[in-house]
Amino acid sequence: MTGPTNNEWIHDWNQASTPLIPPGTRILLNDETLRDGLQNPSVYDPSIEEKIEILHLMEALGIESLNIGLPGAGPRAVAHTEALAREIATNHMKIRPNAAARTVEADIRPIAEISQRVGIAIEAATFLGSSPIRRLVEDWTVDHLERTTEKAVRFAVEHNLPSMYVTEDTIRTDPATVKRLYTTAIRSGARAIVLCDTVGHATPQGAYNLIKFAIDEVVKPSGEKIRVDWHGHNDRGLAIANSLWAVAAGANCVHAAANSLGERVGNTPMELMLVNLRLMGLIDRDLSRLKEYCEKVATATHTTIPPNYPVIGRDAFRTATGVHAAAIIKAYHKKDAALADAVYSGVPSHLFGLDQIIEIGPMRARMPRRLPSPSSPTSATKRMVRRGWMCASWHARAMAMRAARPVPLSEMPGARRRSPS
Repeated sequence: MTGPTNNEWIHDWNQASTPLIPPGTRILLNDETLRDGLQNPSVYDPSIEEKIEILHLMEALGIESLNIGLPGAGPRAVAHTEALAREIATNHMKIRPNAAARTVEADIRPIAEISQRVGIAIEAATFLGSSPIRRLVEDWTVDHLERTTEKAVRFAVEHNLPSMYVTEDTIRTDPATVKRLYTTAIRSGARAIVLCDTVGHATPQGAYNLIKFAIDEVVKPSGEKIRVDWHGHNDRGLAIANSLWAVAAGANCVHAAANSLGERVGNTPMELMLVNLRLMGLIDRDLSRLKEYCEKVATATHTTIPPNYPVIGRDAFRTATGVHAAAIIKAYHKKDAALADAVYSGVPSHLFGLDQIIEIGPMRARMPRRLPSPSSPTSATKRMVRRGWMCASWHARAMAMRAARPVPLSEMPGARRRSPS
């Protein structure tokens, strides 16, 4: 599988050296929207009906797993977690559920009870703080964390729950503690480990170093088949880059949330992970409902999507600049939708079920009040007149169209609609 920019008209420097992530690498995605994403103080907790709609959109996008809640938080959390699990079971969905729990039996037990009632496996994502700064605040010792880890993981496994073991703030935790806690978790029965940048501290190199250390010093020596997950936050605006470097180091799964929802500035944005994996040629699936997924989450959580947000923002494929618009129109007149899609966009809109849209804005070039027809060359060169006539004609048409609504290029006469690939 190759990226969509492999052609004679675009030289792709992204592919000028050995790729960071080898072609064919399988990358799993775990959606945290309905649990970690809802921890943002500006977010509204959606109704269960809305959560079920979002669940089905995750399934449509091929997302492999999701966190369905933290049932230890109370009756509403239990009801919503169970309803989502039952929806997955009843509809034989491919997406796999996990549920969060602190490393205490009182949080893990409700997951086991829901799993038994619904008749579906639910992975228990048990978490605890591990960094020296957190240990200082809580007066914890590493011995205490190790005992807590062993007890929680064993309890989950004894109750027939697949165990995912998580440490918070792993990126700021000393190597000895990382090795000790994760080795204990695997020895106790965990078959997935999650390394976290809980506070958005990591750089891409840091994410790479941590994942590589965990694989070399914990996973390989264990002799077990262990899934390695990366969970990052976006405080430095590096969440996507960190996630890609984590995968390059050997992580199997990336955790993310729609619209980058979550604590403070949020989690790794799920939609941009999907976009980048698609453009890098690492996944090949129908992403035409990506914007619908993001807009549904925004509506359900009472949040907004900035107009300049990549891919799904209102302005992502909309231009009002004369030079840009003219180039797109010229490409359109060549009857090549892909050319029009790429001439002024590094992200082909058609891959995500969207269109390039042109409007007339304040940055367009000022046009002469009158221009001669291209068939009567008088004062200017034929080329200049033809260019001016085309721009003026398009300007008149665009202004008329703008009175009604912006018009995607795919709706213009003669345009060839490309289906998402």
